[in-house]
Amino acid sequence: MNDLDPKEWIKFQKSWFIHNPPPRRKDALRHPGKFPSSLAEEFIRFFTKEGATVLDPMVGTGSTLVAALRSGRHAYGVELNPDYVELARETADAVRAELEDAAVITEVFQGDAAAIPDLFKTGRLPSVDYVLTSPPYWDMLHARGHKTQQARRAAGDLDVVYSDDGDPWAAADLGNVHDYDQFLDRLAAIYTGLHPVLCDRGYLTVIVKNVKKGGRIYPLAWDLARRLEGVFTLKDEKLWLQDNIRLAPYGMGNAWVSNTHHHYCLQFRKE
Repeated sequence: MNDLDPKEWIKFQKSWFIHNPPPRRKDALRHPGKFPSSLAEEFIRFFTKEGATVLDPMVGTGSTLVAALRSGRHAYGVELNPDYVELARETADAVRAELEDAAVITEVFQGDAAAIPDLFKTGRLPSVDYVLTSPPYWDMLHARGHKTQQARRAAGDLDVVYSDDGDPWAAADLGNVHDYDQFLDRLAAIYTGLHPVLCDRGYLTVIVKNVKKGGRIYPLAWDLARRLEGVFTLKDEKLWLQDNIRLAPYGMGNAWVSNTHHHYCLQFRKE
């Protein structure tokens, strides 16, 4: 399954982990929902062997590509936003030059993740050994009251959403879908479409978070898992804990409102 020694294998099997990534590069800061390549590398090294092929259907600015390159794996990505595609390609080229490894393949397709089955059928995308991805957390980037979003707006040169109304790819952007059930259906359809692309007994890892909105919790991680059952088998979950984020006094003295500093890393397998 992987090239890890027993000590590394056992360490990864713990159901929770703390990962506080290094500061993001200045060019990567533009993306409003990037997950760290250092985290992606840990999953890639566990679920694949060197020389395997990895796919990220929502690759953003290229965290998965960087992790794959540093692990000696080939990687393909699909991304809607052409600016992020360019950044992902530039980042991968820079890392490849740094590692002096021309043998590892990385390729990014600009387009809708829902079209991945077509890329596979036409031979542009090969069969893959592992899928690692983190989708939009519904439409939460549109929540103007969120402190992180307020800070990004104040900076002036950072994206706060994946697309604006005038962008030609805005309709395909799941972060713009405001109906929860419609969002879930479209997201589940994208992951279901990956079934023929993933090799038998290959794993799909989805890094996702439950959503607080309008005074209630929407269990995005759990609802997505239920929608994918019957196509993939949910094998396990890991909790990514973030203990380097300052606590905010939400609802102080009035209501119970927790600080949510964890994500679910759901492991599905194609049986």
